[in-house]
Amino acid sequence: MSLPDSDFDRITSELGRDPTAAEAELFENLWSEHCAYRSSRPLLSAFSSDGEQVVVGPGDDAAVVSLPVHGDESEEMYVTMGIESHNHPSYVDPYDGAATGVGGIVRDTLSMGAYPIALADSLYFGAFDREHSRYLLDGVVEGISDYGNAIGVPTVAGSVDFHENYEGNPLVNVACVGLLDPDRLVTAEAQTAGNKLVLVGNSTGRDGLGGASFASEDLAEDAETEDRPAVQVGDPYTEKLLVEANEELVEAGLVRSARDLGAAGLGGASSELVAKGGLGARIDLNRVHQREPNMTALEILLAESQERMVYEVRPEDVDDVEEIAEKYDLGCSVIGDVAEGNYVCTFDESEARSASGDPSGEGSDPRGRDTVVDVPAEFLADGAPMNDLESVEPETPDRDLPDADPTEAFESVVASPNTASKRWVYRQYDHEVGLRTTVRPGDDAAVVAVREAGTGVAISSGANPNWTTCAPYEGARAVALENATNLAAKGATPLAAVDCLNGGNPEKPEVYGGFKGIVDGLADMCRDLSVPVVGGNVSLYNDSVSGPIPPTPTLAMVGTKAGYDAPPLSLSGEGELLVVGEAGGALGGSEYLAQQGGSDAFPTLPENGFDAVAALATVADFDSTLAVHDVSHGGLAVSVAEMVTDDAGADVALDSSLSLFDETPGRAVIETTDADAVREAFDGVAPVESVGEATADGRLSLTVGDETLSYDAAEIADLRDVLARELD
Repeated sequence: MSLPDSDFDRITSELGRDPTAAEAELFENLWSEHCAYRSSRPLLSAFSSDGEQVVVGPGDDAAVVSLPVHGDESEEMYVTMGIESHNHPSYVDPYDGAATGVGGIVRDTLSMGAYPIALADSLYFGAFDREHSRYLLDGVVEGISDYGNAIGVPTVAGSVDFHENYEGNPLVNVACVGLLDPDRLVTAEAQTAGNKLVLVGNSTGRDGLGGASFASEDLAEDAETEDRPAVQVGDPYTEKLLVEANEELVEAGLVRSARDLGAAGLGGASSELVAKGGLGARIDLNRVHQREPNMTALEILLAESQERMVYEVRPEDVDDVEEIAEKYDLGCSVIGDVAEGNYVCTFDESEARSASGDPSGEGSDPRGRDTVVDVPAEFLADGAPMNDLESVEPETPDRDLPDADPTEAFESVVASPNTASKRWVYRQYDHEVGLRTTVRPGDDAAVVAVREAGTGVAISSGANPNWTTCAPYEGARAVALENATNLAAKGATPLAAVDCLNGGNPEKPEVYGGFKGIVDGLADMCRDLSVPVVGGNVSLYNDSVSGPIPPTPTLAMVGTKAGYDAPPLSLSGEGELLVVGEAGGALGGSEYLAQQGGSDAFPTLPENGFDAVAALATVADFDSTLAVHDVSHGGLAVSVAEMVTDDAGADVALDSSLSLFDETPGRAVIETTDADAVREAFDGVAPVESVGEATADGRLSLTVGDETLSYDAAEIADLRDVLARELD
């Protein structure tokens, strides 16, 4: 990738000269789609990010949201929320690509002064029956597991989806939730000229060079070999030391502002830090601690070596920062100053050679200290022009439903890798470290205990590529509603969300039309649900020789409740089974059509999603509520199958295959001993239908029209165990 002529002309006009080689590379990376959001920023104003709970909204390393406080002795607490993609790197090197995605979002959390308490990963791969998809899945899960487990941050939620259009470009989206006392809040906005810029963490090498520009191009056929140098290599043990050192630095009040070194490395982090404060910098690149000899100025600026943070520190606090870094055996370099004026970097090549032990740096004719970068920080960080792209709206599919055998249809949907058990994935994650997890992975949402505030924080994350392939706008609305329903099923009220908007090459009108649809759909439903979207990430150019990915709006949403208890997903065997919420009357985007063929429009979504979610959260906390499970992927077929255990079953009757496989979100199955209380809570909000009874025999008896299907818990478990069966 290189600077387009129009960008080069814009830069020379602003600077009054041609850029230096280092400046040109900096602009190429910081003005890339990955960093500057050139194709997506014009659309992002659709999101509502305001709310009395929002402390720091979009634009920082992570968002900050105030928690409701429950209990007389509780304290005011904030949570941070962030989400990032590491898509291209995870195709080229699935283990390191995914691992460093975890490391990056954790450091985004650290830069706000927060301590990370939970991770959620949403993963998307090509068809499961392809060997390459399984190879990528195995490597990505291992990378997330090894890194997250080693740093002691539990992975508590997420999703895994398979779709043939991810074959050449998988998606790895990772969200992190952190915990923060209000008086510890730090931002990525430089404060005062004269303060020092201090680089703490791993030494700088040549890994990850050009990662930002690499992430802004379609993947080539030879990407797995040719683009490997653009993938960073993680060291979770250094990250764990950095987590603890950051905690001590923040607790001691030594940090004025902070930014983690991610895309575009030191050049990106330091220039964005000072630009947000309306300031500049004076940086001596020779002072950066390095692990490889003879590094050039450009390599020092743009390497994306992991486990590094840049801090703004008062001059009188530098010794204390260095002492803490030494305590944790971390590198520490005072690399320059926050300053008025431009963002300036200098470098002495002969000094660099001498420092690395290269004899060619001694006795030669040194060039002296050159100014390799001298540009306005704000122009570098925020001056990229936006793209004005054409878009084409997708067509609505016609109804062409298959005449499928009920037994074959049920078994194909329940055993689909998309709806099957993901236990093979989350059993590899430590989801209990930190002793906060009260509802574990495998449920509708995880719940972590913030005991300091007496509050349970529920976390849900994911999307559905079948939905957004069928109907980008309505499918994205459904993604938002489903995540909110997941939280409500645990008795939590949605608080805020962050999004990771993944799309293909935006220069293709049909691709950009689908991307525009998911942005608008997500924004509209979150607004209807009164859920502010407080931050996020955009990843475009997810195209390969296999074609563009489905438009994929991963949403990570948190909700809150008093206390930490929640109703289980599994049946108790003692109550009546109700379905609350209104079905949409169509099967477009369903797993049923994916397995059986055919087409249909997307289901009609409820108009009062906010009220339905609120009613479900209320009912979930009733003493008479024995179990709750949302209805979404796979419809009621999958919901009731997942609720059956060895000790509790269900006797369910439905009128048609449409009722069985409709995936309209906003609905839930409730096992209750007081059906009247549920009906009263949903009166005037949504219909409540009795579909059967829970039983004590561990068997699902399912009558659909004139057909009756029967499976015991072991048979259902065998259908749903496809990932473990194929991968172990």
